[in-house]
Amino acid sequence: MSAHELALQKALIAHLTADAAVQVLLGAPARIWDAVPKDAVFPHLLIGRCESRPLGADGGGVEQALTLTVVSRFRGTEEAKAVMSAVRVALNDAALEADGVRTISLRVTFADVFPSADGARTFAVLRVRAVTEGV
Repeated sequence: MSAHELALQKALIAHLTADAAVQVLLGAPARIWDAVPKDAVFPHLLIGRCESRPLGADGGGVEQALTLTVVSRFRGTEEAKAVMSAVRVALNDAALEADGVRTISLRVTFADVFPSADGARTFAVLRVRAVTEGV
C-alpha cells in the first residue's frame, strides 16, 4: 500500500470514528476495521478493496476507489441502511488529511444492500471515490 492509500484509510477511520451519527450505530469507538477481529460485534464496517491509480497532475495526485461493507445481523435491511446512510453523510465532501496526504475530492458513488444467502446477515456495500494529493 503506498503512502496515499494508507493515509486515506487512516484519515477515513479517524473521521468516521469521530462522527456522532456513526458512533450511535457502530459504538464508541466505532467498529471499523480492515480485518474482522475474532470476537466481532455487529453491526460493523469493513474497509475492503482499494483500487488506485496516479493522476497526471501537479502534487502527485492519486485517484482511489474504496469498498466499504456494513455487516449487520439484524433481520431485514433497516440497520444496514441506517449505517450506510450515516457513513454516506459523514463522508460526502469531507476534507480528510493524514500523514501528509489530503483529499481534494471525496464522495460515495455506489451503494447496494442485500441479505446473505442464508439470511443471517445483511450487507450494505458502499463504493467511495477519493482523489488525494500530497500536502
